[in-house]
Amino acid sequence: MSEPNDPNEFALVSRTLGGLPIVNAVLARLGLPALLAGALPAGDARVKVSSAAAVGLVVTNLVLGREPLYGLGEWAARYDPALLGLTAQEVGVLNDDRVGRALEALFDADRASLLTSVVLRAISEFEVDTSQLHNDSTSISVHGAYRDAVGTVRGGKPTPMITFGHSKDHRPDLKQLVWILTVSADGAVPLAYRLADGNTVDDPTHVPTWDGLAGLLGRSDFLYVADSKLCSRQAMGHIDSRGGRFVTVLPRSRAEDGAFRDHLQTHNPPWTEAARRPGSRLGEPDEVYSTTPAPLPSAEGYRIVWVHSTAKASRDAAARQARIEAGVAAIEALDAKLAGPRSRFKTHVTVEQAATGALTSAHADRWVTATVTETLDKTYKQERRGRPGPATRYREISTTRFGLHSDIARDRISYDAASDGCFPLITNDRNLTDAQVLAAYRYQPNLERRHHLLKSVQDAAPVLLHNPARIAALFCCQFLALLVAALIEREVRTGMRRAALHTIGLYPEFRDCTAPSTERILEIFATVARHHLHHNGNLMKTFEPELTAQQLQVLDLMGIAPTAYTQLA
Repeated sequence: MSEPNDPNEFALVSRTLGGLPIVNAVLARLGLPALLAGALPAGDARVKVSSAAAVGLVVTNLVLGREPLYGLGEWAARYDPALLGLTAQEVGVLNDDRVGRALEALFDADRASLLTSVVLRAISEFEVDTSQLHNDSTSISVHGAYRDAVGTVRGGKPTPMITFGHSKDHRPDLKQLVWILTVSADGAVPLAYRLADGNTVDDPTHVPTWDGLAGLLGRSDFLYVADSKLCSRQAMGHIDSRGGRFVTVLPRSRAEDGAFRDHLQTHNPPWTEAARRPGSRLGEPDEVYSTTPAPLPSAEGYRIVWVHSTAKASRDAAARQARIEAGVAAIEALDAKLAGPRSRFKTHVTVEQAATGALTSAHADRWVTATVTETLDKTYKQERRGRPGPATRYREISTTRFGLHSDIARDRISYDAASDGCFPLITNDRNLTDAQVLAAYRYQPNLERRHHLLKSVQDAAPVLLHNPARIAALFCCQFLALLVAALIEREVRTGMRRAALHTIGLYPEFRDCTAPSTERILEIFATVARHHLHHNGNLMKTFEPELTAQQLQVLDLMGIAPTAYTQLA
């Protein structure tokens, strides 16, 4: 944006539009500005930017710009203030302190009622199918001590405790929070979230999560899909006893898993093809999913469906072979050390322990074993110093040398190979076919992509916030931004299906895109701007943006009129 230095000169003032009209269209359909205004205090005359406006700006920024809070004012100055719901004066006074106090106001407000209203509006306005819901959790790693985030209560509400826990980011050295998200199977639209303490484990979270979803939707007959942590007697029994339905993975630790793998050693069950998709690379065979019912139900009486994936079978075999080779190599390397003149392994026990540790580190101890060998080396040394002669006496020195050789447990390899590519699903739904149970579970990666958007695209780690109330409120904004982004993506994809379009030219060089993402949709609008020509301080002419055919197609798919870009707000 350029401003005139001399009022007698011509000056061109540029205001970015970007993807803001698209975001505003979704926010308007959600009624979020009005809901925020009703939930947050209006403030007094001293408040130059209302809390509702500041929180709305944070949500918009998370979808579009993802600037840190201290840069929010500078980011907003690039846009037309009217599109942000602000005046030029309000944009000028935006700072991190004002936004921080707005986040505190959001924490103190009735966030549960606010989010319920927003989600129910999204379900009705966008006709989101809620018959199948998916739940999963992830960890949000943070850098720093966060000494104040110890779970203290503020206004009767607990704040999140940032602490060490099981890191799904594989960063046990960092403190974290746990983010629990539930989405629909219709476009992976976020419907509920919970920000939990960093040391929260998944097992006990499913009962309160399911209860909250049942209360939100006003019914319990939806299909609840989650990972293997749902497979506990308490959680499954809770859902089943209240008329709910679930699908989850049966963990390897359950006896039913081992029983079926034993069954496969002597039986060849009838597998039925349930799904097929092309190989991930050109020339690779199709990935085929087949199902078969387990001979017996679970200990709780629930139905078990076994699934076989050809791609997973190849991965299982390759992973096992790689571990076996790594285990054999580890034993050979240890044997070379034992053969050295200065081996530090002096006893049979220490050699066995070292071999066991090497195989465990290589994750090969199931298929590779090590045998310790002993060789007695005899050497002779003069009893006394001096030049040896006919009468020189020698003493015998015996040294035990240890060696190792690896053995392959071929019977175990054959046992495991019989169930390569197999995994069990457990459900209490008696009406779904085996293929439908599998299809429900296979949608789970779409939820994991929402976690990716939260942590990578929206950059959720609260690096620059240390007040736990503000952190909790910021994650409420993250959820709202995730909801808006998901609805943008869903609207475009729904429009493609409605227009019978399998692809649109959304990628660079107009390459085909079968599944447009919000990031790419907004990216093609990033440079759209409106220009104002001033002379002597007066507006002479406004140059409206000229939208490309690609941009017009996206707007048409979303049902947004081009005038959202070509007319002043």
